[in-house]
Amino acid sequence: MIVAASGYDPVQFLANVFEGSFGDDAAIARTLKFTTIFVLTGVAVAVAFRAGVFNIGVQGQFIVGGFATVISILWLAPMVPEGTIGGIILMLVGFLAAAITGGAYAALPGALKAYTDTNEIITTIMLNFIAIGAVGWLVEGPFRGEDQAAANTERIPEYVAFPRLIYDVPDFSMVGLAIALVVSGVLSVLLVRTGFGYDIVTSGYQQSAAAYSGVDAKRMIVVTMTISGMVAGIAGAIFAIMIQGYYSTPGGIATYGYDAIAVSLLAANNPLGVIPAGLLFGGLDSATSFIGLNSDVPAQLIDGIVGLVVLFVAAPELFRMAARRTGMDGDD
Repeated sequence: MIVAASGYDPVQFLANVFEGSFGDDAAIARTLKFTTIFVLTGVAVAVAFRAGVFNIGVQGQFIVGGFATVISILWLAPMVPEGTIGGIILMLVGFLAAAITGGAYAALPGALKAYTDTNEIITTIMLNFIAIGAVGWLVEGPFRGEDQAAANTERIPEYVAFPRLIYDVPDFSMVGLAIALVVSGVLSVLLVRTGFGYDIVTSGYQQSAAAYSGVDAKRMIVVTMTISGMVAGIAGAIFAIMIQGYYSTPGGIATYGYDAIAVSLLAANNPLGVIPAGLLFGGLDSATSFIGLNSDVPAQLIDGIVGLVVLFVAAPELFRMAARRTGMDGDD
């Protein structure tokens, strides 16, 4: 409808979208690359949202996690032998640094929410801007690579990379996607199948019930935000290792953390549902790159598709809210 109203052939547009997403091996690899990041950032949002905490700061946690990954690898690389074993050690250190940094950056607004009743939407949004500004200054200043014409850090060693499996492309590995799927599965089990997950959800929506059952609701809110931030940090680590190989100023990094909110909404905040939702958004992002180069149709129309998807997902809840306000919901 949007495409036709804009004066373009919708059939040709859909054909271009499919070709840009799954037309050949390069398109599939590009789609899976974006899907990997969307799954992880979407899970980060979903974990917090399921507990009734609105973590709008995934973008900032993603940024600080990726930056911590690169800096920790560059710092430790001279002390570790080169080669496959050294690369694995450095990647593990990078992931650990990302999880700690992202988790700590999310724990701060979580603690403010739990112990001072500060609005977490405001604090997480503001922390996004702080992350962008602080990391941008660090990359342009103290950590700028000596041989870099652009404002980037030094490149991490070439042996610090995921193996190329199935798709022989420089910025995607099935290992990265596998990590995203494992994280999604583990957190789905944690939230749905364990008492700890039940405590997380109860602490967010029914603090009095949580307290009655002996759960420290405030502490659980902080724990939930920490887990959410750790996942966002891991997403930043995969972005830094698999896609960039260095770290640039955050202004040049896509808005994965913001788009993840729509991914989570589409998945109804279900960590497993985030996988197909991430694939959809990954395909649309991949198609945007293709259409921009191979079609006269404006790639911005894909943003309209994303907007419609989110609108249709949100529409049932809007109708329910309207029914409750007008007394038409059937409740006495």
